[in-house]
Amino acid sequence: MRITRTGGRRGRRAAAVATAVLAASALLLTGCSSDGDSDAADSSGNITLTLSDYGQFGYKEAGLFAQYHKLHPNITVKEETTANEQDYYPKLLQQLNSGSGLGDITGIEVGRIKEVVDTQAGKFADLSKSINVNDWLSWKEKQATAQDGTVIGAGTDIGPMSLCYRKDLFQQAGLPADRDAVAKAVSGGWEDYLKLGEQYQKKAPAGTHFMDSASAMYNAVVSSSAKQYYDADGKPIYKDNPAVKQGWDLAAEAASKKLSAGLAQFQVPWQTALRKGNVATVVCPAWMAAQISTYSGDAFKGKWDISHAPGTTASAWGGSFLAVPKSGKHVKEAIELVKWLTAAEQQAAVFKAAGVFPSNTGAYQLASVKDAKLPYFSDAPIGQIYADEAKSIPDAVLGEKDGVIKDTISTQINNMEQRGTAPDKAWKDATDTIDKAIG
Repeated sequence: MRITRTGGRRGRRAAAVATAVLAASALLLTGCSSDGDSDAADSSGNITLTLSDYGQFGYKEAGLFAQYHKLHPNITVKEETTANEQDYYPKLLQQLNSGSGLGDITGIEVGRIKEVVDTQAGKFADLSKSINVNDWLSWKEKQATAQDGTVIGAGTDIGPMSLCYRKDLFQQAGLPADRDAVAKAVSGGWEDYLKLGEQYQKKAPAGTHFMDSASAMYNAVVSSSAKQYYDADGKPIYKDNPAVKQGWDLAAEAASKKLSAGLAQFQVPWQTALRKGNVATVVCPAWMAAQISTYSGDAFKGKWDISHAPGTTASAWGGSFLAVPKSGKHVKEAIELVKWLTAAEQQAAVFKAAGVFPSNTGAYQLASVKDAKLPYFSDAPIGQIYADEAKSIPDAVLGEKDGVIKDTISTQINNMEQRGTAPDKAWKDATDTIDKAIG
């Protein structure tokens, strides 16, 4: 399961798209890194390439490692996975600083990529001569490009935003339930989303809330803006940025009006609320659908649907990269594997197997992506919805401590919801913590 605690709080479980049914298990993939010599070639020239990542990248689920071995019989790929990105990233930094323990290929989350590009780029192979950066969404590969033009990471996936909602609860509350009608109701932006929430709560079925988490909505609001936490010169602007203020104010409003259940996403109470059917909407990056279907279970199949996100500018919540450390013993072979794993056909296969939406735009024209539907979500045309959203995602400025800032603010929004912390105090607590963390 892919859980990212920085730029995008995400959890994933294998989700078959098109005509297949979403998987029902939510087991975390776990693993540990080693400093052994498993990547060394044996006497017959066979080698093992180690791919270190976190959560669920979907390669094993899509059968890509086995397929690559058939294409290259002398190469075996071993995946070493850490369940939680918050645990994975500090260890990655330690390995980079010590120069030991690194995999041949390493995953990097979008909330970390700016810091890695600015401080560690020289330790990674330049992929610009191996991959065609024009195959990716322009803003995606720009995130992994250093000032000298070197590209340290090939984009794996993105998290284009949509809105997942319980159409049966909408009907019971007297709201439009058709996905086009829902999109129209929130077309003016996140303010319209809260207005819809107020309408919902007036006639809400007992024990339900309009949204699961105000912090999730906050992240969606901010990530739909080109300016977020830093300016182009690397200066923190989160205290004065209108997008951050808008997101914060909307989150505070949702908390004060009890529109949100105040649940920290992916934690047990959140999972329980989905299982009991107590949540009407979830801000829904592409990878979130698998989480909802897993924890809501068979009882709510066909009761969920997916519509376009509020407003006209989409959000990108989450996404990762594959990078090749220069210190690896098989850099050339590792680069070739990265190139293959992130090609359109392989990204489409991962999408079909694990619901991870491609960042390589060539995949959008493949039938397995373009025509994809989710039976669990009333056959929502997710290939079309996500591709449309991806095209309107702004070219955002990233900063070195984006992840720290987002996590800290999200924590204080949870405090507003769960503890009743006043917005002014919560904001001060957030900024004090951030200032100490980023200097």
